[in-house]
Amino acid sequence: MGVRQLSPTGSERLRSTGLVPSWAVIPVAVVFLLGVSVPASLQYLPLIVSVGLLGLPHGAVDHLAVARARGREPDRRAIGRVVVLYVVVGGAYAVAWFLAPALSFVVFILVTWFHWGQGDLYALGGLAGADHLRSVPQRLATVVVRGGLPMLVPLLAFPAWYRRVATDLVGLFAPTAATTLQWAFRPDVRAGLAVGYGVLAVGTLAVGFHRADDRRPWLLDAGETAGLVAYFAVVPPVLAIGLYFCLWHSLRHVARLLAVDDAAVAALEADDIAGAFARFARDAAPLTLVSLVLLGGLSLVVPNRPGTVAEAVALYLVFIAVVTLPHVVVVTVMDREQSVWS
Repeated sequence: MGVRQLSPTGSERLRSTGLVPSWAVIPVAVVFLLGVSVPASLQYLPLIVSVGLLGLPHGAVDHLAVARARGREPDRRAIGRVVVLYVVVGGAYAVAWFLAPALSFVVFILVTWFHWGQGDLYALGGLAGADHLRSVPQRLATVVVRGGLPMLVPLLAFPAWYRRVATDLVGLFAPTAATTLQWAFRPDVRAGLAVGYGVLAVGTLAVGFHRADDRRPWLLDAGETAGLVAYFAVVPPVLAIGLYFCLWHSLRHVARLLAVDDAAVAALEADDIAGAFARFARDAAPLTLVSLVLLGGLSLVVPNRPGTVAEAVALYLVFIAVVTLPHVVVVTVMDREQSVWS
């Protein structure tokens, strides 16, 4: 894994703009440890902002990403394949929400678990230069651990909030369907998940420590993992996920996109960081606007239209779920092209 066509100076600029700023989410935990509270209505704000800032747009360059990862200029055929992928896979998953919303919610959690772990696996190797993830089992375990930070830790620490979000999403399609998910919130189930996850996290980091030639990336890995455990354990889930989605996952993926775009690479090499991000914004704008139109269309066809801020955010999360599934396919192809797993 590595940053494509970047000099050491350019690579450092990419890390300083795509990796380092994401750490800003972790100190938010201190605020809540000090007893500060945030009104529930304001906790949805980062997710609302993510509609136009980093969150939704970070996947709106998928039609260009695969060709660029292969070192090619995107042509109509390459763009068309991604469009078909979104129509077929995203469309089928959208239909599934109407037919089996509770199951679709579980799929959303599992797909996001994998995808957010997948994003951090690339960041560790491609941005941080980690050398301690030397085998496929190690990398798979890292994906499970990193993806479990935003997807599992809030369930363990805030089961009532997690249940509320699940009910809001599923309730857009079938108000009582979320009752089939109640088993996940039982104390014994959460205790078992906590023990299993804790053992996996510690074991994965221990193996990495043993295999690391350069301990600095390993320390980064361990520090991020521990910091995010604390973050998701004390920051209310809706706020925690909103900040993480924008400032951690999406920003790191944008950095990855910049590294495969020749024009963005040239801007980074010239110390024109604003120009590199402007290039991304330009590429993402058309499909971000299309996504907003589709989101509006979804709001008109769901059986139970949202009437509160929480329900409106739930609708947005359903839309994010629908586009995340084909997005994961695109990123998985990028992983293969960039040798993330080899």
